[in-house]
Amino acid sequence: MRADARKNRDHLLAVAGTAITEQGVDVSMRDIARRADVGLATLLRHYPTREALLEALLRTSFDELTATAEALETSSSPEDALVSWLRDCVAWTTEYRGVTVLMAAAIEDAESALHASCVTLRAAGARLLTRAQAEGTARTDIDGTDLFALIAALAWLSDQPSLAPRADHLFDVVASAIMTNAASTDTGGAPPRAGS
Repeated sequence: MRADARKNRDHLLAVAGTAITEQGVDVSMRDIARRADVGLATLLRHYPTREALLEALLRTSFDELTATAEALETSSSPEDALVSWLRDCVAWTTEYRGVTVLMAAAIEDAESALHASCVTLRAAGARLLTRAQAEGTARTDIDGTDLFALIAALAWLSDQPSLAPRADHLFDVVASAIMTNAASTDTGGAPPRAGS
């Protein structure tokens, strides 16, 4: 790709990222083109669908989260790796409003431009979960699909103005519920009381 074409694509992605952060994933392609000071046809020439645009925008982040999971597998205890990666994923999903809905749909749709990236990301989390389960530090009645759903739920909480101030506390509650040794998750939450 020529340098000027790459610069144009990078500009479109930067503008799209800002628009999605502000308005969510349903922002119109026409609005993105207007903000980028290009015609709609120019935007569509580079990204013929909203999903293609999102895939280009999100691919780098998916790759980074997958690489983080791989690094944590070798550098941290299974318990710490899972909680750390879960926190990173939730923090990332709150950057782009509505992205978790698209991710959940893409997992089920093999034709989706986001499908491969989402499946790879879910598998990375599932490996961390399986590793913690094998060590006995994570409950065994959940799987990678459940973990993906919990990420989406926690991201949704952060997107609700009345609940956003409680997002960190609720993350700690969920992380403690996943881990069988909740007192050592180092999430800041207190261990559950006996009988609760």
